[in-house]
Amino acid sequence: MKNCTRYIIYAISLLLILSLIFDAFADDDRYRKRHRYRGGSQKINDDNDDHDRDDYLKPMTNQTYRETCAECHFAYQPELLPSAAWLKILNQLDDHFGEEIEADPDTIKTISDYLETNAADNSSARLSVKIMRSLGSRVPTKITDIPYINRKHHELNPAVFKRESIGTLANCAACHTTAEKGIYDDDAVKIPK
Repeated sequence: MKNCTRYIIYAISLLLILSLIFDAFADDDRYRKRHRYRGGSQKINDDNDDHDRDDYLKPMTNQTYRETCAECHFAYQPELLPSAAWLKILNQLDDHFGEEIEADPDTIKTISDYLETNAADNSSARLSVKIMRSLGSRVPTKITDIPYINRKHHELNPAVFKRESIGTLANCAACHTTAEKGIYDDDAVKIPK
């Protein structure tokens, strides 16, 4: 029985290691593909639309969502959370991270339809796929509760997020200069002092 348990532990460890290696190669392949098309280390800009749309999230386009949510915080692309998470968030507007959000039912319905239709579980964007894979059966209500997002930021000193210019890991646009466009590439990151 001891040997069987040991082999099961080895097998699980091997699977975890292979999963991490696969993620690393997937990120590396995307990096090489992007730089092959762009001819090296050029910065991302508005004029460069030759990339595969599945490399990036769709920019946030719903005006009702923008007017209602972006008034207080960054308007996250729906593809960053699964539809169940968005619905959970919208069902808790009486305590939305310590604030009470008042909106008429039509506004909530419009926002809900937009978020659910464009959520991570309905997206083919690489980032959304990685987010969904990392979540398993979990339904987070915060971007900062996504394992993949936390893994991508694990090398940063926690003090970075306490800087007045950043404030929190949830403030994506503070460092990701192209976040509003749905582009979260490392080469578009500038960490403010």
